[in-house]
Amino acid sequence: MENNQPKKRNFVPLIIIGTLLCVGGYFGYKHYEHGLHYENTENAQVEGNISPVLPRMAGYVVEINAKENQMVKRGDVLVKLDNRELQVKVEQAEAAIQTAVANVKLVEAGVSTAGANVSTVAANVETSKEGIEAAQVRLDKAQLEYNRYAKLLSEKSATQSQFDNVDAEKKTANVQLAITKRQLESTRQQLNAAKVQTGATKQQIAVAKAGIAQRQADLEMAKLQLTYSVIYAPATGKISKKNVQTGQYVQAGQSLMNIVIDEDVWVVANFKETQMGKMKEGQAVKVKIDMYPDIEFEGKVESISGATGAKFALLPPDNASGNFVKVVQRIPVKILFTNPNPKYPLRAGMNVDVEVKVD
Repeated sequence: MENNQPKKRNFVPLIIIGTLLCVGGYFGYKHYEHGLHYENTENAQVEGNISPVLPRMAGYVVEINAKENQMVKRGDVLVKLDNRELQVKVEQAEAAIQTAVANVKLVEAGVSTAGANVSTVAANVETSKEGIEAAQVRLDKAQLEYNRYAKLLSEKSATQSQFDNVDAEKKTANVQLAITKRQLESTRQQLNAAKVQTGATKQQIAVAKAGIAQRQADLEMAKLQLTYSVIYAPATGKISKKNVQTGQYVQAGQSLMNIVIDEDVWVVANFKETQMGKMKEGQAVKVKIDMYPDIEFEGKVESISGATGAKFALLPPDNASGNFVKVVQRIPVKILFTNPNPKYPLRAGMNVDVEVKVD
């Protein structure tokens, strides 16, 4: 017999679809609402300070006190270079100082001798002055005798021979006075020359002492260069990327190894420019690191770059040349950790996800 009863409609699929639409709408709304208050990106990495170990002089490596991934402290000796030539330079500089000191003593002795010579010549000047006075007295006396005998001769009271003797004495005294004056002038010239020589010798002392200062500076430079043969750790951290061997010849400024400073790390997140409208310094950040997927770190926006990352590229884009294709740029944002946990060490280069609360 034919069944004419109406078929019952199955509403289960519609209920399931409706439920899924409601759940999807709910989570979609929550995601939309979350997006209004947060900005996130996976384009982020942990960054840290990496100090290069560089020699300040060229030379052959004679000793290495560092291994890959070894922890070192600031000031530890890492590498030693052959310093025999530098030690010879230090000894040469020390010998040059001794020579310069001996030269100063020699010049000072010359000054003493020149000073004694000045005193001697000055005494000769005084002697010449006294000689002039004596010659003048003799001439005055001879002149009086001459005048007296000239009068006696005119009165026939003295002989011609007596007058001639007195006249000769007068001439002799006159000549002696002239000679003594010339001697005084010559002695004065000698005194001036001796004083000039003494002044020049004193200047030589200043030059000689300047030579000591120069040699001392050369010695300090030689000692400084000698210290360059020992290369110390510039910071406390872990040795990485060691690329030096004993016997190797290294150049000044050549990278020998790096020291990664684990204590000071941060995150650099590259946000799209469209995400930067509400972002500013001091905003709270949630950080999730791929190495620790179940741990959530907290941080804050410390600073925002003044230019996009493309501007610091080796070949920055030039939109004025060729065809233009608009590309969304990214801006680096520095994020500091506010709750670092020593149980979960962080290393430079780790991939992280960051979420910034912008409102």
